[in-house]
Amino acid sequence: MTSTARPIVQTTVYPVILAAGLCHLLNDVLQSLLAAIYPMLKEDYSLDFWQIGLLTLTFQVTASLLQPVVGLYTDRRPMPQSLPFGMASSMCGLLLLAYATSYPVLLAGAALIGIGSAVFHPEASRVARLASGGRYGLAQSLFQVGGNFGTAIGPLLAAFIVVPRGQSSVAWFSLIALVGMIILWQVGNWYSRYRAANAGRTAAVPVVTLPRNRVLLALVVLALLVFTKNIYTASIHSYYTFYLIEKFDVSVQYSQMMLFVFLGAMALGTVLGGPLGDRVGSRTVIWFSILGVLPFTLALPYADLFWSGALSFIIGVILASAFPAIVVFAQELVPGRVGMIAGIFFGFAFGMGGIAAAVLGVLADTQGIEWVYKVCSYLPFLGLLTILLPGMKEMRAPA
Repeated sequence: MTSTARPIVQTTVYPVILAAGLCHLLNDVLQSLLAAIYPMLKEDYSLDFWQIGLLTLTFQVTASLLQPVVGLYTDRRPMPQSLPFGMASSMCGLLLLAYATSYPVLLAGAALIGIGSAVFHPEASRVARLASGGRYGLAQSLFQVGGNFGTAIGPLLAAFIVVPRGQSSVAWFSLIALVGMIILWQVGNWYSRYRAANAGRTAAVPVVTLPRNRVLLALVVLALLVFTKNIYTASIHSYYTFYLIEKFDVSVQYSQMMLFVFLGAMALGTVLGGPLGDRVGSRTVIWFSILGVLPFTLALPYADLFWSGALSFIIGVILASAFPAIVVFAQELVPGRVGMIAGIFFGFAFGMGGIAAAVLGVLADTQGIEWVYKVCSYLPFLGLLTILLPGMKEMRAPA
């Protein structure tokens, strides 16, 4: 891959990247509340596991179907001020969750949060890349880690605020959405100024020398790796609390703390993965992350309570390091389509996680939650597909 022009942005604009990452944190705090209050909803509404899975499916597939469309559209017609409107949709979804009196209203709330996520991710990911100054892995990590921290904080907030005070206390988190809307309005203003200042300049457009079929194969492989990662992540995010309660007879609050350990580890792994990919190459990080986690996932179903926590931490760090590398790798394969690629991979991640959550819920009802974790422990074997990805020398070979 060779470049025909110098990048427009020569320095890393950290305030913009950090603002995008902070809003990613706020966005994912809001959306993580849904999964965090599953045990309470299951008891209050007498839900089966398949209904829990359908809630996740509704949220994540809504986001999955819309994100690539939003990304493709904004690649052609950027919409800097769409970001706060996405956060507003999430706020409306939260209010529905807070005051729902029936299962269909819960589904509607989950759908609105999914729409907010679909609008937010492609444009916010584009802003982070534009402000990266060429340090794409670092920018993607800082952006993504905000989401990981938000997802990790959600269960803690649910455990100490929502569970003791009840479902209606979810409405308090609408204040977080308002803060996010204010920050995103300012980020949108920077984005507008950036576009105006560079309207007459030509951005660097890398030339892909790989054959079209090779590019398509690599994208399919990356998508399958995301699929593998997110099935396993869905098994933890949606059902880990139930697994711990059933196997070790712990309290709901204790199980939420254990979930926080895993999600916090994913945040750490995301921070490490992007800069490491800038240094040693995205393909190397993907190899290590997807396949390297296998010994630990195989051991988890047979561990005691202490080692379940320790192994979940290790799994979270290793597994999460892959995602920034995968996104950057895909963006390099399809230059000029940053929003579309971000939409596909963030959306694909959500959608596949949602489908997996629904399927795993049915299996948990029929086979038992411990059986599900034993089956999922073999998923990282699919990391062997990384061998089909092109190497850096092949990608950067002159035409």
